[in-house]
Amino acid sequence: MSSSCSHHGLQASQYTILLFLSISLAFFNVEATVHHLKWEIKYDFKSPDCFKKLAITINGLTPGPTITATQGDTLVIDVTNSLLTENVAIHWHGIRQIGTPWSDGTEGVTQCPIQPGDTFTYRFVVDRAGTYMYHAHYGMQRSAGLNGLLRVLVPQGTVEPFEYDEERLLVLNDWWHKSTYEQAAGLSSPSFEWVGEPQSLLINGRGKYNCSLAGAMDLCNEENSECLPESFTVVQGKTYRFRIASVASLSAFNLEIEGHIMTIVEADGHYVDPVIVKNLNIYSGETYSVIVKADQDKSRNYWVALNVVSRKPNTSTGTAILNYYPNHPLKSPPTIAPVGALWNDTAYRVNQSKSILSHPNYIEAPPRTTDRTIILLNTQNKINGHMKWAINNVSFTLPTTPYLIAMKNHLHHVFSQKPAPETYDYENYDIHTVLSNPNTSSSNSIYRLEFGSTVDIILQNANTLSPNNSETHPWHLHGHDFWVLGYGKNKFDPKVDPKNYNLVNPIQRNTVPLHPYGWTALRFRANNPGVWAFHCHIEAHFFMGMGVVFEAGVEKVGKLPKSIRGCGEAK
Repeated sequence: MSSSCSHHGLQASQYTILLFLSISLAFFNVEATVHHLKWEIKYDFKSPDCFKKLAITINGLTPGPTITATQGDTLVIDVTNSLLTENVAIHWHGIRQIGTPWSDGTEGVTQCPIQPGDTFTYRFVVDRAGTYMYHAHYGMQRSAGLNGLLRVLVPQGTVEPFEYDEERLLVLNDWWHKSTYEQAAGLSSPSFEWVGEPQSLLINGRGKYNCSLAGAMDLCNEENSECLPESFTVVQGKTYRFRIASVASLSAFNLEIEGHIMTIVEADGHYVDPVIVKNLNIYSGETYSVIVKADQDKSRNYWVALNVVSRKPNTSTGTAILNYYPNHPLKSPPTIAPVGALWNDTAYRVNQSKSILSHPNYIEAPPRTTDRTIILLNTQNKINGHMKWAINNVSFTLPTTPYLIAMKNHLHHVFSQKPAPETYDYENYDIHTVLSNPNTSSSNSIYRLEFGSTVDIILQNANTLSPNNSETHPWHLHGHDFWVLGYGKNKFDPKVDPKNYNLVNPIQRNTVPLHPYGWTALRFRANNPGVWAFHCHIEAHFFMGMGVVFEAGVEKVGKLPKSIRGCGEAK
């Protein structure tokens, strides 16, 4: 208010109230911004690793544009599907969607997919600062390039428990030359064709394939500027926060910055009691912040090296350059890129997982007890000769009418009303041998949780259908964070193992690895009304049935927007 409109007709007290209101509104305007983005999803020819292929892009980019917002801001994203023959849906991975479950972006669970030619608006609040991601949640489109980073800053004036001068952003990915259509057809075929190891590893959408292996030389050009390595310029003596997200479709990664140690300070939007590591194991769907000090010889550049762990690698090291100013950003380091940790050193990876705990000043202690324990056995199975993954001997399928719409409209007939299995025969099941009878059945039944209750999930690993083989499965929960109460070897014992849970300073996350032949114990509060997917974040595994769905408090969800309809019985 300017002084020219002084007190004409206003009592002092009214004037004070108006002044307070205008200051408050100004304050809130500073605090909460609405970011309006317009995205077009389409296929473009891209050569991220020098090999030319069709990729799904956002406004011509893969990875898509980095979204930056501040805690409390609202994102409004108009997504136009220009894919011509494919539906699409985008999941905002790590955003809890409190009050907006229809914006979670999970086709078959929270919305009908966006049909070709249509525009759908996602509108939601980013309620907690941290490093997150977004990616397709329809078919296997994440693997085709539809992914990116979502960065939520702390409100101005908030002090974080670590200091740095500048930020650098890393999106990590694995990349195939076959289309996702070919991959999906192979996975669904009775003869079963696995997707195989990736052709390349990408850092910020850039990698290097050996074109002499490409066969069709006209498709591969190592001189293409699209596949020049990513370069992170640093100044000696400064400190940097690297925000890292893995959008990988299959691979577990080990990331190393040659000659530099990393201090882990954030995981999935939660502050970590700082952990110093030489290299970082990161699983699909996870995000981290690490602090790196540029304290090495500035006369040269250094490798940023990405390697596959947990599966026998058949992909060369992905590389980027840590560029010390004033060297040329693309000047190759004088060394060979680090090969990282041994790919089959499970103990090393488990110990790093166990070392990630809540920062002492930011502990939100979990409830001391649980209301319900659900044990989920992860197995490889077959249905009529087709290879599948199953949870407690049920391979998951999505209904044609999304659960959220079906349950709000009492359409009980559109998915199985039989309760999903709570456990398996853990006393007699041998997790170290191949199943004698791998046959299973599929279902779209779900777990209905009491609203506000505390739920424990025990993920139990086992042998695959190949002898002496157990894989790493990163599990991601939509709509919630969970406390990671513990990791164990062999078979979880419900009578003994809960006594050793960490109830003091467990980290909260939205994605967690289940290590080979081991178990992972999680606890969460079912306090976000909606229907939420919980699944393995490996694209092919979820496609083959490795997931479950939780419902809690769906009756508390507000009126559903019409725009999420348009499929199954929601046409």
